[in-house]
Amino acid sequence: MVKTITTAPPVGGVLRPRRENSILSLTWPIFIELLLQMLVGNADQIMVGWYDPNGVGAIGNANQITNLLLIVFSVVCTAATILISQYIGAEDTRRVNETYAVSLLANGVFGLVIGVLLAALCGPIFSLMHVPGEIFADTCGYIRIISGGLVFQAVFLTFTAFFRSSQMMKESMLISVTVNLLNIAGNAVFINGAFGLPALGVAGAALSSDLSRGAGVVLIALLFRRRFGPVLRLELLRPFPWEQLRRLLRIGLPTGGESLSYDLSQICIQSTCNRFALFVINTRVYANMFAMLSYMFASAISQAAQVVVARLMGAGNIPETGRRVKQTLLSAVSISALVSLLLYLFCRPMLRLFTQDVQVLDLFQTIMLIEIPLELGRAVNIVMCRTLQACGDIKFPITICVISAWLTAVGGGIVLAVVLEMGLAGLWVAMACDECLRAGLFLWRWHSGAWSRKHLLSM
Repeated sequence: MVKTITTAPPVGGVLRPRRENSILSLTWPIFIELLLQMLVGNADQIMVGWYDPNGVGAIGNANQITNLLLIVFSVVCTAATILISQYIGAEDTRRVNETYAVSLLANGVFGLVIGVLLAALCGPIFSLMHVPGEIFADTCGYIRIISGGLVFQAVFLTFTAFFRSSQMMKESMLISVTVNLLNIAGNAVFINGAFGLPALGVAGAALSSDLSRGAGVVLIALLFRRRFGPVLRLELLRPFPWEQLRRLLRIGLPTGGESLSYDLSQICIQSTCNRFALFVINTRVYANMFAMLSYMFASAISQAAQVVVARLMGAGNIPETGRRVKQTLLSAVSISALVSLLLYLFCRPMLRLFTQDVQVLDLFQTIMLIEIPLELGRAVNIVMCRTLQACGDIKFPITICVISAWLTAVGGGIVLAVVLEMGLAGLWVAMACDECLRAGLFLWRWHSGAWSRKHLLSM
């Protein structure tokens, strides 16, 4: 039987029937988009590493902060994705269009404010993180330039949420391809200097990222207008729909709180790592880069599932929701296990593409072994956290994540890495224990059936 769903309109705000896609068919464009987004930051690190090896540590520390601040934008984006999907399932056109307008305005303001604050406060922040003196200036310089383009990132992510809510993943993927190609080309020009321009090193990587993201905003805004029509109108904000903003924040703040807690714990872990030798810091940067390959599929399929689950919950289809989540979980765990095992088996030859440092290579191989159980737990957590949120089970995930991340990952990491002198391996063991503990708790919550009794649109 072919199922139909409703999606946002090409013109005039009328929801129209559209054939429902499987979660896997929605996953691959998100996977490619996430892969390309990862390349924006990692292309900076790799290409700067060829110019100045210490630049890898500078960008790695800076990315800890930018990743944390991107959570502010995800508060609105995640809530908008869930709300719009449920409104489409409930066939509420007016609320869909209001959510477009409010989300875009909110994230635009957040992007401007955060950019100004980050540029002003980056020095004290990196001092608290114990960033080594030899990379401190480059770290601050990179983050100040990146902060000027955060508003572009905020707006771009918001438009991406709109496309995903309507199961139009391919469109945002194509824009991401373009943005990443522009960023890599810009790196080649600005990092080493080309066409008579000065070699800017770390600062050139930041400038290239800003310019490519600005171009991405223009492209995705034009595509939104073409696909959805004139649904973004000022009259939607007069009088201002405060109830929609409150609903976005009631959903987004707790869901963003889960990510905020995790990234703050990662900053504490980075600060602990910064107490070790520089080769240990660089090893963690490379390990994080390769770890993304393990959980990227889980992240992509969980985002696709979040849209489908939210739409099914909006339509009140509980049995189909449960079936889709089980399929998603099995796929995510299987792929993450396979990728993490392959990364361990081939970690040394792959890392030699970026560094020949024997100390880094030896430590990296140990970390990739610990990555295997860590990624099994993380795959479960990524899928279950997003699907629980899509069902309206908002408070449970953040409660579990805050307690486990700080007690197990941070507290356990300090004990193992510093007190027991296990170094970076101790930090990774603690993070693996954190992921596995949370995975067990999330599975218990899902099997309890509490999610099926949530009513998000009545919040």
